[in-house]
Amino acid sequence: MEESKRLKREAIGIRKRTLEIIFNASGGHTGGALSSVDILVALYFNVMKIDPGNPDDPKRDRFIMSKGHSVESYFSILARRGFIPDNLLDTYGKFDSVLSGHPTRKVPGIELNSGALGHGLSVGVGMALAAKRQGKDFRTFVLMGDGEQGEGSIMEAAAAAGHYNLDNLIAIIDRNNLQISGNTEEVMSIEDLGKKYEACGWKVIEADGHNMKELTHTLSGTPVKKGKPTCIIAHTIKGKGVSFIENNISWHHKVPTAQQLTDATKELNLKKEIIDNER
Repeated sequence: MEESKRLKREAIGIRKRTLEIIFNASGGHTGGALSSVDILVALYFNVMKIDPGNPDDPKRDRFIMSKGHSVESYFSILARRGFIPDNLLDTYGKFDSVLSGHPTRKVPGIELNSGALGHGLSVGVGMALAAKRQGKDFRTFVLMGDGEQGEGSIMEAAAAAGHYNLDNLIAIIDRNNLQISGNTEEVMSIEDLGKKYEACGWKVIEADGHNMKELTHTLSGTPVKKGKPTCIIAHTIKGKGVSFIENNISWHHKVPTAQQLTDATKELNLKKEIIDNER
């Protein structure tokens, strides 16, 4: 099976499982979890050097989910890749479960307790700088939200990464244009985002965050330029995959009803059939 086709099938499965656990938990950040699925699939199934059997392998690539509120798709990915058992997902949001509303290091494969927006890139800078000074060749990937770019700490970290020539650091921005209170450019404008990172010494690439071939090609080619950290602005759709959720701000934090879950599952199953019939 063609690799991009295999990855697209995986993404459909992750979206379905993500919606299931949000429904079962009666809580979750649906829109942002769905917009980041394809990025996570590309990283965890194709790009990153990881070993679910040895999650603390010192040679592993590091990943930080800075937009930690979108944890549901992240947990689904970790389960599918074998870091945690799939049935553990059914405990998400339940009393005494290790799976809470943000990533924690109690879960195998998670590097950082995250979700307080604005901190992930700073920690990523520290990991990348440590790797340089210790002579290690792992890469550090940091996935951020676009609303998160309004945090001042992000630009401080970006400046530090450029100053230390951290070409082993890859920042990915889930650019879906929406945050909890509206359109990013109306709430707190962040454009021209690429020029801001370039001014801090980064190599910036813009990509389609739902094109699996483009994502894997772009992410696999990092670092793009020696001596420069890489920023990938991944253009996405909030709620991607389910028509009545896509680009709908009310789904930033919203739980599907039983009927909506059924409808979403039918729509995703139809998309899978289309992928299966691709030549």
